[in-house]
Parts: sequence; structure tokens; C-alpha cells
Amino acid sequence: MDKRTLLAVVLSLALLVGYQYFFPQSKPVKPVQPAQDTREADVGGQISVGNKAVPQAPIIEHQKSLVQHDEGTGNDITVDGPLYTAIFNSRGAGLKSFKLKNYRNDIDKDSALVEMVNIEKSTLYPFSSTFPESSINMPADVLYEASADSIAFSETTEKKDLIFSWTYPETIRVDKIYTFYPDTYSFDLEVRVTNLSGNSIRQQALLTWIQQVDPEDKGSKYSHEGPISYVKNETVTEKVKKLGEKKFTGPDVSWGGFETKYFIAAMIPEQPSLTRFVVSKDSDNTVFAELEGPKTIITPGQPGAFRYTLYLGPKEYDMLQAQNVGLEQSIEFGSWVKWLALPLLKALKWIYTVIPNYGVAIIILTILVKIIFWPLGNMSYRSMKGMQKLQPQMKALQEKYKDDKARLQQETMALYRANKVNPMSGCLPMLIQLPVFFGLYRALLYSIELRHAPFLFWIQDLSAKDPYYITPIIMGATMFLQQKMTPAPGGNEMQAKLMLWMPVIFTFLFLNFPSGLVIYWLFNNILSIGQQYYINKRNS
Repeated sequence: MDKRTLLAVVLSLALLVGYQYFFPQSKPVKPVQPAQDTREADVGGQISVGNKAVPQAPIIEHQKSLVQHDEGTGNDITVDGPLYTAIFNSRGAGLKSFKLKNYRNDIDKDSALVEMVNIEKSTLYPFSSTFPESSINMPADVLYEASADSIAFSETTEKKDLIFSWTYPETIRVDKIYTFYPDTYSFDLEVRVTNLSGNSIRQQALLTWIQQVDPEDKGSKYSHEGPISYVKNETVTEKVKKLGEKKFTGPDVSWGGFETKYFIAAMIPEQPSLTRFVVSKDSDNTVFAELEGPKTIITPGQPGAFRYTLYLGPKEYDMLQAQNVGLEQSIEFGSWVKWLALPLLKALKWIYTVIPNYGVAIIILTILVKIIFWPLGNMSYRSMKGMQKLQPQMKALQEKYKDDKARLQQETMALYRANKVNPMSGCLPMLIQLPVFFGLYRALLYSIELRHAPFLFWIQDLSAKDPYYITPIIMGATMFLQQKMTPAPGGNEMQAKLMLWMPVIFTFLFLNFPSGLVIYWLFNNILSIGQQYYINKRNS
């Protein structure tokens, strides 16, 4: 039984260290290769397949040579809302800048706002629209006419539209209609294509997010940065370094885009069942994440529409969940520990509404968790104390049956039963804490609420490690004290010496953990010391 107890502790430690390596963040979805797309839609955007009647007018053939690249840099149009400042450009009617007003790059209040757009080396802008498989294509960088020079929400709370229009006479007209709302990071986009010719037009839209990446950036082992999509209710991530030629995933794409640890730019199609996600990277290390929609047949004089919802903002769980497309799955809570990480995060946020300090909220949460597990802790400590008292009798049995292991096991178990001692309860406190530990670890590491959240003095970011390693060292000291107070299970002094090495190991493990997690473990140790002192005093 002593060996089993030690084995349980060692396995717990192995689980702690190996968790990140043995539990993948998402299940891979097998990509599909480009194939002939026979799907068609009528002018209202309703999909029809196969045998639906096609307009009698002949479909106009490819006339890409009719459309030339426009000269000029385009005009900037600013959209200023409570949550962000966006700058669109009339070249391609794309997004030039999108700054989040409530988030900065560093803890310093004077640091730059988080910028969602990174296109320093690209000639195109995100949300550019092309029609590569259509009867008539157009370059992504044509110059549109804008309906306004700027939009501001300072005087109204109603939604506002920004319309970009481009026309090739007697052939085609394209309107890109952005609709903004003052109280959310999401906005709508409708790409409306009107047939001005005398023939039917086959049209297929491609909406693109463009992101410049640093080829030297090794990234983080614990978070993903790059293209991400949600296909058939599974999260699919792509490693930037492995990208090259176009890679297709889908259909049934609920959303796709580009993510960092705390932020995401997501494109949500109106018709996910007929949408594919396409990713690629060029020689300039520009990543293209694209939504490929279904083909439509647009009859003369009629419009066809491709509609999207766009979300550019923080990975805040409630905001992402409000989109109702599984966008919250982009937060890396982990599949098997999510059930605990979310309640812990919600509890922290609730405590924060009362006491606006997440460090204090973590301490209060630690106390609440300790209260819940207090009876089990008492049972464990009493059992260990009881086993310590049985040490003389256990040594006598070991001497008496040293040549008969089976009989020794039987007599030892009989001794435990007679004294109502559970030999396995000595490792219960650590085993009980592990699920809570993993849940809180995920909540603190990936929840944007804890990003740049200060506690006291030198700890100004609970999601980052302690810059001076003070709390991990104090945590190790309290763990050492707790081990000294803990009776050796079964009176095994060698095992007790081995257990004293646990604080050293844990201290080194916690050096680079989020300081909020270290604070949780530190105060849990302090409470455990108090509980153990109470049990020892009561049973002395």
C-alpha cells in the first residue's frame, strides 16, 4: 500500500508535467482537395442543386481582360465606435486597420492599442473580395466609391452602413455593404453582385483575410497562432510554418479566420454547408485565409448576394458564444477539462464583480474550493495520523511475516480494517486538487479576462509568470512545511524523505506558470497547513 501511495503521487506529478504534450488541442479534420463545384444558387442566394432549371439566357464566358487594375492608393474611411477604431480603404473596399480600444499590447497604459491587421508587405487588404471561378472576374484591388468619408457612433446607438460600389459599364456592378453596431465587435458584410449584361453570369465569391507573419517567430508551445476554422463541429488549426500552396478544408465550415492567443479575426458565412476554407502562404510570408462560397447564377438585371458576419476582437467566452456558431471553441480550454475550467472562470468573474481584483478573487475562490473539500481533507489527515499510530504494530507484522508476503498483506489489511484506517487516503488531497488545478490552469492561461490583470505590488499580470519568482519560492516553502507536518504513510520514513523532494520539484515547475495559478496553489497550501495543524492538535 505504501508503494501504491507513492505511485499515485508520482503519476500525479507525471500528469502535471505531461498534460500539455499528451492531450491535443483539437482533433484533425482531413482536408479535401479542390474539386469541381456543381452547386448553384438562384439570384436571392437560395441554394439549388443539380436538376433545378437554369435561366434560358446563355451564360457569359470569361471576360477577365475587360477589367483592368485601377491606379491610385484609394481613400481611407474611418469607423469610430466605442469598442474599436476601424479604417477601411476604397482600394478593394478592404480593412486597413482595426484597433481595439480596451486592449493594449503591454501592461503599460501608454502602450499601443492592439492592432488586428498586419499587412506591412501586402498590396491587398483583409476582406478583399474576388470571383476567381466566375464568368467575370475582377482584381481584388479595384477602386470603389464609398458612401461616406467617416462613420462615428458618438451621437447615435443605431446600426450604420458603409457602402462601397464599383461598376463595369453594361457588364457588372459590385456593392460591398458593411453594417456596424455600437455595442459589439462583430459586424456584417454583404457582397452584392448585379448583372448589368444581357446574359446570365456564373458567380462565386472568395472573401479573404490577409495576415503578415514573422518567419523567425517560433510561437508558443502552449498556444496556437495562425489560420483556424470550425468544420463539422471540430476545430481545425493550421501551422503557419507548414503552409504553402492552397489547402482546402470543408464544406460545412461554420467559421474561419486567423487567431492569436487572446484575439481572433473570424469570417462567418451565411451558408456554412456550402462553404470551404482555403489557406495558403506566399513567398513574402503572407498568410491567406479564405472563405470560398457556392456558385450562383445571376440572370440579366438581377443581383446575387454573398453574406457574412465578421468578428474581430477578444476571445471573451460570452461574446464568442453569442455568435451561435461555435466561435467559443477557439479558446483552448481543452476538451476534457473544459467542464471545470468554465465554471471556475465564471466564479472568478462573479467574485470580480464584487471585489474588482482578480488576484483577490483567486484567493477567495481558493477558500471556497477548500471549504468544499474540507471533509475529505479531514478524513485524509485523520487516516494518515491513524496510520502513524499503527507504525509499531506494522513493523512487528513486517518482522513476523518477512518471508510470507501474501500473509503480510492479509494481516496488514486486517490491521487497517480493525483500526478503521484507509491506506490510500494519504494521497487524496493532491489527487482531489488536480482536476481543479488543471481547470484553473486553463482558465488563467487562456482567458483574456486575466490578461494584464494586476494583483498587488510586483504582480501586474496574473496570466504571466512572477517576474521575480517570489511567489513560486514561497509556494515551495509552504509545500515543504506541509510535507514536514504530514505523517509518513504507514510509517515509511524513506517514503517521507522522498516526499520532501516534492516541494523542490514543484517549485521549479511553477517558476514559469501564470502567477495567478501560483497564488492559488500557495494559498491552498496555507489553508492545508492550517487544516493539518487543527487535525494534529485535535488528535494529539
